[in-house]
Amino acid sequence: MRTIGILGGMGPEATILLMQRVLVAVPATDDADHVPLIVHQNPQVPSRIAALIDGGGADPAPVLARMARDLQAAGAAALAMPCNTAHVYAAAITAACDLPLLNMLELTAAHLAARGARRIGLLASPAIRVTGVFDPAFAARGLQAIYPRDDAPILSVIRAVKSGRSPDPAPLRDEAQALVGGGCDHLLVACTELSLLTGALPGAIPWTDSLDCLVAGIVAEAQREW
Repeated sequence: MRTIGILGGMGPEATILLMQRVLVAVPATDDADHVPLIVHQNPQVPSRIAALIDGGGADPAPVLARMARDLQAAGAAALAMPCNTAHVYAAAITAACDLPLLNMLELTAAHLAARGARRIGLLASPAIRVTGVFDPAFAARGLQAIYPRDDAPILSVIRAVKSGRSPDPAPLRDEAQALVGGGCDHLLVACTELSLLTGALPGAIPWTDSLDCLVAGIVAEAQREW
């Protein structure tokens, strides 16, 4: 199989969760059946929230570009990045090396369109809304993004996960219900910190985790014929 290079550390738990889900996604009967991964677990990537929302943080792009080159040198055949917000820097990553990037945003939008979703309630970092990073992929497929009216509750959950605290899942559940009440026909978990808390989502509406879309893309790319 092709080896997939993971630009990780954003955050560390989310990267480990990706690896676990890739492991589970393959019906393996032996070690050799699993997807080969090279994981660059770099928690020193500058904060995307600080750079994109607060406006005073260091630029993550040069660090991500170096990571991409490192993964290519280590033998990766393609790249994946389990951080929705960091896809703002996708062009810098692909320009830094000769490897394709399995774009989580495009994979997610394609999955949502295939499921017949149209009005998507996004549970994500405020940076997703501020940058509009999903907008091109959604517009190409006729999808409409609906965001929470207040960024603070979701951001508090994300920051709790990043700080190593046990987050209260109530804000995630409450915001999900508010989005449903606002007319969304599908929920999208578009922050990999929130991927750790999907058990808190209400069961009355379909939802998708963008991390699962990336997992499916990784497995398909690894198994693709040379």
